[in-house]
Amino acid sequence: MMDISIIFKIAAVGIIVTIICQILKKSDRDDIATIVSLVGLIIVLTVVISMIADLFEQIQTLFDIF
Repeated sequence: MMDISIIFKIAAVGIIVTIICQILKKSDRDDIATIVSLVGLIIVLTVVISMIADLFEQIQTLFDIF
C-alpha cells in the first residue's frame, strides 16, 4: 500500500535538487547543475519504478496471473 511519506520524500528530493541547481546556476556552474538535476530525476524514477513493480506484483497475486 502506498504510504503518504513516499510522496513527501519525492517532494523533498525535488526541493533539494531545485535549491542546489539554483545555487550552481548563480555561480556559473550550469554543467554541474544539469548533472545534479539528472541525478535527482534518476533517484525519483527508481522510487517510482519500484512502486510500479510492486503494483504489478499485487495485480498478479490478486488475479492469480502466471
